[in-house]
Amino acid sequence: MTDPRLWTIESHRPFLDDLATGLMQHYGGAAFALADLIVLLPTRRACRSLRDAFLRQSHGRPMLLPRMTAIGDIDTDEIDLAAPADHADLLELPPAISSLRRQLLLAQLIRRWGERSDTAAILPGQALALARDLARLLDEIHTEKLSLGGLDSLVPDTLSEHWQITIDFLAILGTHWPAILASEGALDPAERRNRLIEAQIALWQSRPPAGPVIAAGFSSAVPAVADLLRNVLGLPQGMVVLPGLDRTSDAPAWDAIRSDATHPQHGLATLLDRLEQERETVLPWFAFPAAERQGRSVLARELMRPAADSHRWRQLDRLPDDATDGLIRLDLSTPQEEAVTIALLLRERLEHPGETAMLVTPDRSLARRVAAELKRWQIDIDDSAGLPLGQTAPGAFLRLIADAAAQSLAPVTLLALLKHPLATLGLPPGVVRGQVRQLEMLCLRGPRPGPGIAGLRAVAHKDQTCLDLIDRLEAALADFLHVIAAQETTLDEAIRRHIASAQALAATPDSAEGTSLWIMEAGEALSGFIADFAEASQGFEAISGADYPVLFETALGGQVVRPRFGKHPRLQILGALEARLQSADLVVLGGLNEGIWPAVAEPDPFLSRPMRKAFGLTAPETLIGLAAHDFLSGFGAPTVIMTRALRADGAPTVPSRWLLRLDTVLRAVKLDRLPADPQRYSHYPSHARRLDLPGAIQAVDPPAPCPPVAARPRRLSVTEIGTWMRDPYAIYARHVLELQPLDPVDADPGVAERGSFIHQALDDFIRHHPMLPPPESALDALLEAGRAAFGDALARPSVWAFWWPRFVRIAAWFIETETRRRRSGLVSFTERKGQLTLTGNGGAFELRAKADRIDLIGSTLAIIDYKTGSVPGTAEIALGFAPQLPLEALIAAGGGFIDVPSGTVTELAFWHLSGSDPAGKICAVEDPQIQAATALAGLQRLIRTFDDPATPYRARPQPQWAPRHNAYEHLERLLEWGSEESE
Repeated sequence: MTDPRLWTIESHRPFLDDLATGLMQHYGGAAFALADLIVLLPTRRACRSLRDAFLRQSHGRPMLLPRMTAIGDIDTDEIDLAAPADHADLLELPPAISSLRRQLLLAQLIRRWGERSDTAAILPGQALALARDLARLLDEIHTEKLSLGGLDSLVPDTLSEHWQITIDFLAILGTHWPAILASEGALDPAERRNRLIEAQIALWQSRPPAGPVIAAGFSSAVPAVADLLRNVLGLPQGMVVLPGLDRTSDAPAWDAIRSDATHPQHGLATLLDRLEQERETVLPWFAFPAAERQGRSVLARELMRPAADSHRWRQLDRLPDDATDGLIRLDLSTPQEEAVTIALLLRERLEHPGETAMLVTPDRSLARRVAAELKRWQIDIDDSAGLPLGQTAPGAFLRLIADAAAQSLAPVTLLALLKHPLATLGLPPGVVRGQVRQLEMLCLRGPRPGPGIAGLRAVAHKDQTCLDLIDRLEAALADFLHVIAAQETTLDEAIRRHIASAQALAATPDSAEGTSLWIMEAGEALSGFIADFAEASQGFEAISGADYPVLFETALGGQVVRPRFGKHPRLQILGALEARLQSADLVVLGGLNEGIWPAVAEPDPFLSRPMRKAFGLTAPETLIGLAAHDFLSGFGAPTVIMTRALRADGAPTVPSRWLLRLDTVLRAVKLDRLPADPQRYSHYPSHARRLDLPGAIQAVDPPAPCPPVAARPRRLSVTEIGTWMRDPYAIYARHVLELQPLDPVDADPGVAERGSFIHQALDDFIRHHPMLPPPESALDALLEAGRAAFGDALARPSVWAFWWPRFVRIAAWFIETETRRRRSGLVSFTERKGQLTLTGNGGAFELRAKADRIDLIGSTLAIIDYKTGSVPGTAEIALGFAPQLPLEALIAAGGGFIDVPSGTVTELAFWHLSGSDPAGKICAVEDPQIQAATALAGLQRLIRTFDDPATPYRARPQPQWAPRHNAYEHLERLLEWGSEESE
């Protein structure tokens, strides 16, 4: 062919380097020859990388480069200036409507449709999420150059009725949207891009460029792009360079590729069809000599063989000798191990001067992990696909403000907001952090305070530090809280109040405007988003203030902060899209699990597959084909390492379909597995596992502090005596170190609170009804006491649904039991405090108690303890590990309980109040007097033992008797010294 126009650069070659080399060889003879070239590329990143490729090929020699243009950035001014006089109106195009403005306008249409239809009301946040999907459908329709009017005829009689509802919904696009766009004086972005491309085509048809035009790197068959490439082929010096076209597959395989949307060559095959060109007309780029790794292309072609043609693997007897050279596969245990291994691989590449490496993965979580791991070697590298704006520090700050306002300053969201680094409230960071800790301890731990600022003030009492912080918080948030509480407000007003609150919360002593909110890449991106959001919100219909936080969260969700280009000169982390046409000496293809690479082909939210096909839209599987093409683009690098995690989130993973195909091809040629270089790469996973392990592990003994006798406690309760025996360290932490367990933030009532409610209800009932009423009225009275004891907790669903029914059953059992018990005549004393003083080597020792109930029966006493949890076993009581009731018997026998006469204790019993079946059970302690005498002797020995200054407060001295619940377990550092038996 004397004047070739269609070329391809094989997939195992570095596309942009070869493109630059070929252009310099063919056009670079004269000093300024390259400046006459126009090079069209798919992306801006490809333009930047091609500039670097020219720099490498010229070895730093000064030169004028071609004019390189990304297809989405066709310069309207240049088209306008180059247009002849009879085409002066070529670019009288309205601007593209902004993404946020389009979403908000579509959301309004969706809500109005919801009001007209029989569906439930659509909230603004829901409408905005639907609008995003609708905008995506709009872009697809324009990209495929389809008419919106075609939506009306997509539901034949054979489809169910609900599809007609969908078409009625999509009438938003065909009926209302064009008029709204006209009133906005704007175009959809995809439609405007199409018109720009049409304008460029019209200009080149009327005035062809004087120099060569090269369109390179296009692999998809988007109609507008195909039209432009067809026009380039028609120019006097136009040519198209395709990436990695398969020129060697036989005709049946190529026909199968045409019909298989998941094949990596499907897009190129469709593009050739739209260009009306045959595959045979495509030549290798400027006939470069046969290069190394040709076998890699053969292997790639085999593993991507169409499903309909895969039976030919049985006829495959061998692969070229170099097919697997430089190809390594690493299966790692977890995503974290995968990330550390990849970081090591990238770090190692820097030891080789001039060599480059890149991680290519669609898994954003893996990309962020690798970037974080590289920081341990002070290597600063970012994921080129960007970070969601809502996950950056300023974006998360605005989300927390909205969440806190929506939840009326609930403790968890309020603390998350106040502990954010940007929350300074006009104070130095150290000062505000101290005030926040004080507010947390006094107001936010334990039961939830009342809503809003008033609720915080009510629990702050007279603590001036907390009140000062609450004043500042009110000044910053009052207007925004008022907007959120309003029944109706405007979106513009809510945004302004939101940002004003954010700036007030982020104010510092040096800047009252909260400038720290808008600095760095994330702050600049957030500033741009807020400006766009505020502008787009003009004229948006009134909303309820409570709807604003979800609306804001949804709008923020589509925003991404992308790093500046070229942060590291030799290492890159790229998404699959960003990696197109890029090359490196080492390419790591990470996250090769099914569902990640390729991702699941999600169904269209509006149209079924037959409807999409009838309308002319591409099948969802086309995205799998593009993902396969991206995989093969990296597969041709000199060294390729493919990685995956065997498990993720605790569940086994499925290897990517391309790894499974690769295994199948290797087995077909009698290779059990992919060869690996044991000297260079196989040890990296073990290095990754050892990277954070200490050099040596030194065994430690359990803690055994020995405080002086003067510092040891001389007053303990009867329940603490059991803890003293089971876990002396807990007594040391509580009474010597004076460490008190913290209540959880915004604590729901737990097991302890349930016991307190039931104890209080029974205590109130017995005190107010010393003479038991008739059973029917007695049960009503006890239930009424229960309602009073539970109080506000009954408003919590978990308490009402689970605890209250149990209490009702307990109440019925209690009344029945109490009726039988009262027949013998008794006087009950409830919640009585008592004490007993003993003597030890260290001085007097005071034993304290608070008995749930003591019954005086004649001249004898019965001591009862209500247990809503587990009841101590007989062995625990006999061995002294549960001495509560025997010790209370000692106190009672000596008249140590207030207002309770002394007497012989003839009954000790635990009343197990579970509320299940049975609701209650009496567990009596045998031989009360013997148990009391044994408990006294044991307590005296315990006092003498710990009055010895050499006796340590050990942690869990007898593991089999360790307490079930221990608030000081983390201080004991059990995992550092405990054995399986001790746990």
